[in-house]
Amino acid sequence: MNRLEQWRAAGREVSVAGLARSGFAAVRLLRAYDLPVYASDNGSGDEVVATADKLRAEFANGVSVETGGHDLARISRSAALILSPGIPPTAAVAGSAAAAGVTVLAEAQIGLDALHGVRYVAVTGTNGKSTVTALVDHLLCHAGISSVAAGNIGTPLSAVAMVTPKPQWLAVELSSFQLHDCPDLAPTVGILTNLAPDHLDRYPTLEAYYADKALLFRNAAAGSIWVSNLDDPASRQMVAGVAGRHLAFTVADGLRADAWYDRVGGVMMLAGRPLLSRAVLPLLGDHNVANGLAAALAVHATGINHARIAEGLASFRALTHRMEPVREVHGVLWINDSKATNVASTLVAVQAMTRPFVLLLGGRHKGEPYTALREPLRKHGVAVVAYGEAGDLVEADLRDAIRVVRGEAFEECIAKAEALVPKHGAVLLSPACSSYDMFDNYEQRGAVFRELVEAM
Repeated sequence: MNRLEQWRAAGREVSVAGLARSGFAAVRLLRAYDLPVYASDNGSGDEVVATADKLRAEFANGVSVETGGHDLARISRSAALILSPGIPPTAAVAGSAAAAGVTVLAEAQIGLDALHGVRYVAVTGTNGKSTVTALVDHLLCHAGISSVAAGNIGTPLSAVAMVTPKPQWLAVELSSFQLHDCPDLAPTVGILTNLAPDHLDRYPTLEAYYADKALLFRNAAAGSIWVSNLDDPASRQMVAGVAGRHLAFTVADGLRADAWYDRVGGVMMLAGRPLLSRAVLPLLGDHNVANGLAAALAVHATGINHARIAEGLASFRALTHRMEPVREVHGVLWINDSKATNVASTLVAVQAMTRPFVLLLGGRHKGEPYTALREPLRKHGVAVVAYGEAGDLVEADLRDAIRVVRGEAFEECIAKAEALVPKHGAVLLSPACSSYDMFDNYEQRGAVFRELVEAM
């Protein structure tokens, strides 16, 4: 009997915090088990209110919905509190529930509970996890296996659990927040892409952030399979001593591992054999070679052969908002990397650039300085257009290394970048910040960027 069935047997209400996609899916899954639900959200914007209205319309009975705050006393009487992935473990609603002895779980955990028996590859890390998750799913599907990409990548696991028939495999992206509250996580294969400072506006220390990432391995056993990044010292340190079979990838010159990049020959290698010519992989940058190798290792560990994996890699296309080439206008390539919401992600994007380029950098500051971009920008960077709440900090950190131009409205930033970029160059939107000062989310920021470029 899984925990959902136990709650049903006890007849107690379950609370859900957050009314975005995952919260909505969690409510529907809980009602499928005939559980009474209290769902709430601190927000009261149009999107939250629309979701609340949709839940009320779908469930005339059994669901109580509140916006603009949480009834902490009611939550304290719940069998459990289910958190949407955007709510950090440090949030007041989570702390209050835990203090009252209420079990706090990520939406992903109850989705996995309902999907018991389905094998899955779990992916976490600071950067690249969405691309690796999508690659794993794509490679499995290309090999003729029923697979779904879910979790932090966009499709809630609770929504997948409501679909019949269930997939054979899942490719699951997990954020640090989700990992914090997934106590029963036990993937068939787990991937740690890398580790770098992030979410320092939500975590008290870097060590606390890394501690949540390490929860990927909380239930490691002799039969576990782990894929990690040989080029990242923090990742090597984290996986050291973890039980199970370990596989590693590298793109560093001269290094070899279970999957590696033969830079001289321009070939991606897997398990001692050539896998794919780099020229055939349709993704920009060395970081995407690493992403491809990580996904290939994981899928190869499930029994898929080289030929199928190579064909799948060759047919994959960049995810929206992740080093996504939008179009070339008058010889200038415009690239949408709006998903880069931390300095480490933008650093990877800058290092991938081979053309002279203008960088669009800014948004809501997340607690980390931008000085790590100084030297990499000197190689191909022409200028930085700094904008948003972080504009002053960006300018202060980078003005001695590269020309920094300030922009206000996003349309003005695009126009300034267009005026600054040389012919045969590129404009890169890789903000290193969250989007919430100007946009609802990074997807909206990237969509506006694309619309403005398409209108040129």
